[in-house]
Amino acid sequence: MKASLIIHWFRQDLRLADNPALFAAAEQGLVLPVYILDEKNAGKYHMGAASRCWLHHSLAALNQTLDHKLQIYSGNPETILFELVQQYQATAIHWNRCYEPWRVQRDSHIKQTFKHQGIKVQSFNGYLLWEPWQLLKKDNTAYQVFTPFYRNTQSLQAPRRPLLQPDNLDLVALAEQSQSIRSLNLLPKIPWDQSLMIYWNIGEIAAQKMLQRFLNSGIEQYKQGRDFPALRAVSRLSPYLHFGELSANQAWYAMQSRESDDNAAHFRNELAWREFSYSQLYHHPELAVKNLQAKFDAFPWQENPKALLRWQQGQTGIPIVDAGMRELWQTGYMHNRVRMIVASFLVKNLLISWQHGERWFWDCLLDADMANNSASWQWVAGCGADAAPYFRIFNPVSQGQKFDAQGEYTRHYIPELNTLPDRYLFNPWEAPINILQSAGIELGNNYPKPMVDLKLSRIRALEAFQSLKKH
Repeated sequence: MKASLIIHWFRQDLRLADNPALFAAAEQGLVLPVYILDEKNAGKYHMGAASRCWLHHSLAALNQTLDHKLQIYSGNPETILFELVQQYQATAIHWNRCYEPWRVQRDSHIKQTFKHQGIKVQSFNGYLLWEPWQLLKKDNTAYQVFTPFYRNTQSLQAPRRPLLQPDNLDLVALAEQSQSIRSLNLLPKIPWDQSLMIYWNIGEIAAQKMLQRFLNSGIEQYKQGRDFPALRAVSRLSPYLHFGELSANQAWYAMQSRESDDNAAHFRNELAWREFSYSQLYHHPELAVKNLQAKFDAFPWQENPKALLRWQQGQTGIPIVDAGMRELWQTGYMHNRVRMIVASFLVKNLLISWQHGERWFWDCLLDADMANNSASWQWVAGCGADAAPYFRIFNPVSQGQKFDAQGEYTRHYIPELNTLPDRYLFNPWEAPINILQSAGIELGNNYPKPMVDLKLSRIRALEAFQSLKKH
């Protein structure tokens, strides 16, 4: 009979399979599974509205797989864990590591506190393929370029193989009822989430089904097809990876049967970009708010709340940009190619700081992830690691014509342009008046006029970039 009681603290590992901390706990004793919503320590980095909705449903799914024995709390984890240890004579606490700066600081403090009290605390890697401190240059500094970073990963031991769900998981059923999931108040008071959630199934089982769908119908055209938003060629696994309903190791080894396939290799390459983002965040804790390249501190960004609002609402008058922003608002997701287009438009054509875009994505994306979100915004803005040069400015017209030539994606999210010919779909302001009239479009009335001239705003962005050379 197992005598020891181990607390497993669920965080961004909301699954049973390939959960190293849970697996070890199950082998050592009885397991008390807990989840603690910690918003005070998170401060300004607390979850955005869309992520809170996902978390609510993910916790519900996890609780069901745990036979409704998941204990829910909100508040200071150190206090809550201490009370649980004292009340139930727990011998150890297990968790899988998180890498957001505020969590690293908090967890380190909790570890030291319990160590001094004689309580064993063990943390595990259940989130990344490699630890950020494993991937350093020869001078022990962090990589700033992806290619040598990825090359270094290949010289390391292969990622840990996924663990099965523990078959000896004995869960403790507490006599006292913890909080309910609903009491965490993760869902909005106005139920806008109901329309959002029709696009998603949430939880560990749903994550495995999404992975299988990708293997069955998406991976075969991934390398090239992932640039075309109308195709089902992307994995759509990012929310599941962020919340840990699916591990990076599971995704990595799902490609093993396609070892010689360029598409599978490219997908692994994208998983490595996720690792690169976490390396940046770990070694640069202010990545979400501070330019990685200090010269951009002098960049002449413009504060323009009205322009920012039009961008947020998908009312810029630039169809591919508006389609992306409306996809985000309606589904909590945006295709990766389109993310780059809308981000480039904000920081270059509108000269609005990337931090404003980062904050909006943080609130609206179901896969909002501090490392990926901030690193990607800095990449587009030209101020991050291995960043696209600032003078590389996406032309949203040619991008739409190249990657959505039939207009399937754009027309889906901008139905007011449904009958506009392909030739003018991405530049309706250039269409003859009779073409607009026959399509039922009156620019400035039922679809906006473009808020900026793309050519002139490009020139203005390049001039702003040139001004950095004076500093």
